[in-house]
Amino acid sequence: VSTSHLQLAAFALGTVGWILCTVSMGLVEWRVWHVDNTTIISSGIAWVGIWKVCFISYLHVSPGYKEEFCHKFSGYDSSIPHEIYAAQGLLLIAMFMGLLGLTATIFALRNVYMGITHKTLITRFFLVGGFFYVFAGLCVLIPVSWNFYSVTHNQSIAFPPSYYMPSSPAAQEAGAAIPIGIVAVILLLLSGTFSLSYRFPVTANTTTK
Repeated sequence: VSTSHLQLAAFALGTVGWILCTVSMGLVEWRVWHVDNTTIISSGIAWVGIWKVCFISYLHVSPGYKEEFCHKFSGYDSSIPHEIYAAQGLLLIAMFMGLLGLTATIFALRNVYMGITHKTLITRFFLVGGFFYVFAGLCVLIPVSWNFYSVTHNQSIAFPPSYYMPSSPAAQEAGAAIPIGIVAVILLLLSGTFSLSYRFPVTANTTTK
């Protein structure tokens, strides 16, 4: 038990990182667009996520009331940039890999704290958990970096006419999902590093299998 403190920390950090990965994936605030034409986008701000685009509009509602309109991205829409579709797939993979990493770490920690001195089993599960954490972190890093690059270069998106979105914003900035994703990457990579660093203690009374 005294040699697995880092691995216990890895489980805690991996859990938080996995939760933040899931939160980032569900948020629509990946890219915040500021638009000049407020005829439909009444607030002048639209949020571009990896699953949908949303904005506030006062159309078709009573005066003084507002309504949020969202358009989900279609898998057949070739106008949506590659970084958005890549983020969908990679974040789903990251969520699954992170869950496998947590499962492997829990199993290894269970054996440690129950006094089951099965050297090969414990070591392998910590290594497997660390690999899954690192892989999940990289799967989050790619879409976060790619979308952040698109934001900093103010890249446009040729939305279909039914979206009521301009193809280019007056300006755009990174939404909350990107910094949350960055924190998730850091925590997952740290978790992987801690898990991979495990070394089973060698003592005279230790039985290895």
